[in-house]
Formats: sequence, structure tokens, C-alpha cells
Amino acid sequence: MAELWGVLAEFDGPERLINAVRSLRQQGFTVETFTPFPLEGLDEALGFSGWRVPIAFLIGGIAGAVIGFGMQTWLNFLFPLWIGGRPLVAIPGFMMITFELTVLGSVLTGVLTMLLSNRLPKLHHPVFAAERFTMAEERFYLALLRRPGFDRDAAGKALAEFNPASITDLAEQPE
Repeated sequence: MAELWGVLAEFDGPERLINAVRSLRQQGFTVETFTPFPLEGLDEALGFSGWRVPIAFLIGGIAGAVIGFGMQTWLNFLFPLWIGGRPLVAIPGFMMITFELTVLGSVLTGVLTMLLSNRLPKLHHPVFAAERFTMAEERFYLALLRRPGFDRDAAGKALAEFNPASITDLAEQPE
């Protein structure tokens, strides 16, 4: 038999899901949710703080600008071209490449940070093997993840307090 990955509960309404998330997180469970559309207040209930991606965009943009401007300055001093009295460091002439590398650095670091924060790409997820997860386009699901000290019976009792439509055990690898 495959090892237990977690316990999945199905809810028919978003309010019940958000209330369950708040309560179960206070009880110390690690919670993951699956909803057909974004829910207002779910990010707060999950304890999500969205500071990583904007900071990554900023750092990537600054790094791209510094690299772009520095690369042009370094190359102009390495291979000087004295044409028409133009200075070696011509700031207006450097702005186009500096801007382009700012955008490139910002987007690459931001998207990479977003993918890593969301643990993507994930080609298989144990929830996909759940029989009732086929209704994910219209139902709301909450998974309690197995962590050290996880008790299956306590998790089932905690979920049963919220009267979910179903409670299913999720295996690490489908059989």
C-alpha cells in the first residue's frame, strides 16, 4: 500500500472552506486548498504573504540595469572609440540597452520566483488520483498534508467538524 500523503475534504461553498482553513491552521495542520476560482480572504486564512515576487522583480530589475549600464561602460573603456568628441560614457546612448536589460532581469527573476514559490512545475499531484476531484471545477477542496507528528484520526475528526461532502485519504503514489 502507498504511503499516506494527506487527507482531502470536499466542500460545496467557499465560506465553509475559508472557515475550515482558519480553524485547522490554528490547530496546527498544514493546509492546501483547491478552488475553481480565486476566493477573497483565502490568502489571509492560509497565511500567505505575497512579498517574494514583487521583491524579486525589483532586485532583478536593479541587477539588469546595473549589468546593462556596467557592461556598456566597461566595453567602452576596454575598446575606446573616439568619434566626434563623444564621451566614452554617453549616458543618453546607454539608456536603451539599460532599459531592455532592466525589463529582462525583472521579468526573468519575477517569473522564476513565482514558479518556485508555487512549487511549479508539478506534473503529478496526489490530489489528481482522488475519485471526487473530477468535480474540481465546481467544488472546493481542502487537503491536510502529512507532516511529522501527523495523526490521521485527529485529522479526520477535525475535518468532520465542518461537515464536508466527503473525506478521502490521499496516497503519495497512486496504485
